[in-house]
Amino acid sequence: MNEAAPAPHTRDIQAIMAMLPHRYPFLLVDRVLDFEAGKWLRALKNVTCNEPCFTGHFPGHPVMPGVLIIEGMAQAAGLLTQVSVPQNDGDGEQPIFYLVKVDNARFSRVVVPGDQLVFEVELKRTLRNMAQYACRALVDGKEAASAEILCARKA
Repeated sequence: MNEAAPAPHTRDIQAIMAMLPHRYPFLLVDRVLDFEAGKWLRALKNVTCNEPCFTGHFPGHPVMPGVLIIEGMAQAAGLLTQVSVPQNDGDGEQPIFYLVKVDNARFSRVVVPGDQLVFEVELKRTLRNMAQYACRALVDGKEAASAEILCARKA
């Protein structure tokens, strides 16, 4: 039986793991939904009650920590960078970008188990080895968080 090939502007978890160094419990993007290389990307995170953060944040009232939502947006930005540049930097290694700055972070609603977070990232500008992104995290089409982030390529 032939499996249907994914749409050209989506990426499954295997492709994401090939592009990002993160692993359980810190890989916070499950699927790339769509993107335009060098411009924007939309990605999905399924929030489940099995997330390790819910053990202590908060017992009996699980709420996804804001820093993990920011990290998810940063990972989506990293994916945008990865789908926008050549697959390696000449030595067979994927370039790695680090989150170096977060500005104007806002949290509009809590994120709880059962939610689907959609990360929307837009490349605002690049300068040398850095890139600035405008990011949003949505649940059911409503903004749960937003931030501007700056990422820099590992030296």
